[in-house]
Amino acid sequence: MCDDKAVIPAVKSQINQWFLANVLPFSQRKATLNPVLAKAEATPKMINVRKDGTGDFTTITDAVKAIPAGNTNRVIIYIGPGVYTEKILIERTKPFVTLYANAKAPATVQFSGTAKKFGTFDSATIVVESDYFVAANLIIKNSALRPTATEAMAGAQALALRLSGDMAALYNCKMYGYQDTFCDEKGRHFFKDCYIEGTVDFIFGSGKSLYVNTELHIIPEKWRTVITAQAKHGSNEDSGFSFVHCTISGTGKSDAYLGRAWVKMAEVVYSYTYISNAILPEAWDNHGFSPENMYFGEFQNIGPGANLSGRKYSKHLTAAEATKFMCLGYIMGSQWLLPPPSY
Repeated sequence: MCDDKAVIPAVKSQINQWFLANVLPFSQRKATLNPVLAKAEATPKMINVRKDGTGDFTTITDAVKAIPAGNTNRVIIYIGPGVYTEKILIERTKPFVTLYANAKAPATVQFSGTAKKFGTFDSATIVVESDYFVAANLIIKNSALRPTATEAMAGAQALALRLSGDMAALYNCKMYGYQDTFCDEKGRHFFKDCYIEGTVDFIFGSGKSLYVNTELHIIPEKWRTVITAQAKHGSNEDSGFSFVHCTISGTGKSDAYLGRAWVKMAEVVYSYTYISNAILPEAWDNHGFSPENMYFGEFQNIGPGANLSGRKYSKHLTAAEATKFMCLGYIMGSQWLLPPPSY
């Protein structure tokens, strides 16, 4: 359900005001949080990672390894500036992990893993299996070379990030890749002020995610270009992607899709979003599934790619229909979402 005050406003310049009013710091809302999270946030711990040796560790991998299995405290891994060439796994037994860099001196994490070597899901530069994950001011890259159409069929998919835990938030993070850049695999997730680029299915999975003021940058692909491949398997599965006040950038010959159905009941909604001319007039691909089972929605989008006259499969939503996709209730955020750290 959506409290009227929690609905994202129609005016983009009011997003930060909306966020500050609805996502209060821990000190002001201890009693409203999930009790397990409230306990973890009460006694946070800091680990410093610095490439120059002035921190607790020189690699993020070693910092993550130092967190005990069964961790019950928020652990903030404060990452100094620089490029960290690492493949990072945050295991399910290590919840409450924050990867944080200073916005004025961001850190880049990169690795060139591919599906051919690791399998698609494990090719990610960062794999997060645990709950209550937070990242802020990070650049996450899969540095594998861009695949050709032939290579893509042979396992050249290369993820920058996979999120497989529940209640995760990313703030001011950038993800770079080509095919399958970001696996939003499962769980409830929140994104604000982020950037994600790619070619084919570059946001895919069965997550239940709210993306706010996030740029989706299309790199044209000759054989197929698709932003989302959402995988909601049935009506009883709480899954879907909602994009609010986002920007779809990239130029092309109107040959990209907003999304395709990965499985039969895919759910994706774009609201108040700028859509460039890189998007095809029909915008959506049912991928052979029955159109009545899919939920592809659009509400008050703008830009040359937002014309609804050529659409085949999307629902042209009313304000009442769109509201549930534009509030924290979509991801039950009032129970767990907190602002990013600031140091």
